[in-house]
Amino acid sequence: MPKKKSDADTTNTVEPEASVEREPVEPASSVADESAAHADDELAATEKDVDLFEFAERMDLEIVYRGDNRNIHFATFNVSRPGLQLAGYYKHFSAERVQVMGEMEMTYLLQMTHQARKTACETLMRQPIPCLIMTSVLKPCDELLIAAQKFNRVLLSSKLRTTLFVNKLSLYLNELLAPSCTIHGVLMDLYGVGVLMLGESGIGKSETALSLIERGHRLVADDAVTITRIGDRLEGTSPEVIRYFMEVRGIGIIDVKAMYGAGAVQLEKTIDMVVRLEVWNDKATYNRLGDAEETHAILGVKKPLHVIPVKPGRNLAVILEAAARTHRLNDLGFSAVEELNSRLRGKKSGW
Repeated sequence: MPKKKSDADTTNTVEPEASVEREPVEPASSVADESAAHADDELAATEKDVDLFEFAERMDLEIVYRGDNRNIHFATFNVSRPGLQLAGYYKHFSAERVQVMGEMEMTYLLQMTHQARKTACETLMRQPIPCLIMTSVLKPCDELLIAAQKFNRVLLSSKLRTTLFVNKLSLYLNELLAPSCTIHGVLMDLYGVGVLMLGESGIGKSETALSLIERGHRLVADDAVTITRIGDRLEGTSPEVIRYFMEVRGIGIIDVKAMYGAGAVQLEKTIDMVVRLEVWNDKATYNRLGDAEETHAILGVKKPLHVIPVKPGRNLAVILEAAARTHRLNDLGFSAVEELNSRLRGKKSGW
């Protein structure tokens, strides 16, 4: 059986407009791409350095020892409890993971002789771990504290029980290291449905968004949308520098929040469907019944796709509202196509 790769062994890249498998060539944080995941369907997390004091404040941790470390380098959202390592087993040890020690590990340490405990602590702290966190208000034994000082490792303490803390830490790391990309588009909240508008520059995305804002819907991002994958969920927001600003050709930059109020904007939104605007092509065949399901993949997650042809006289705001309403009805189990087919079958049977 082939050996499963650890988090440290694999790195994926992502591309916004395609869903293809490829060999990893560079960290996901270096590009705004999208790709399908590896065979285990997991996208590699990005790596980030976080200020030690900010991390301690966010997670409500006491800094027991930090040495000359100002930052903590997080390379994976996985967390380890080094029970086997304290017993001397390091064959499959993942040093890039945050290490968490609870009552079980500390009890095991304390039943050792002084020399065995010193050896176990030094062997663990010799590894290039991001940090070691004690839970349940446990105090580190002297040998562990001395080993942390000797190898300049960050040692922290939490008041929470181990299971609760690991859950809290996992949520934090999943959000912090989630794969992300920034793409050209507009993100709106229509009737609670997150609608991502794509299309060539000048096709009318911003003008359509402005019409939707006038009709009471909310703008999340215009021109650039930053998308983060958390599990199988895609969260979209705007880069902070252009948040709530919109470019309208012929007028210039407008501040949507200042013009229409706080109710016209939203900080972030889960993406539920994608709409691609394109110039009307008389030779093209467009979906007229809604029975053909198209999808668009972003960061390996597929979302329903609607291709909307644009030409003078078409009210795009109304069309997008209808698309959002249809999406909600489909989520509730109602399909207009199936209803029409049912009626046609009923008529035929009565002939």
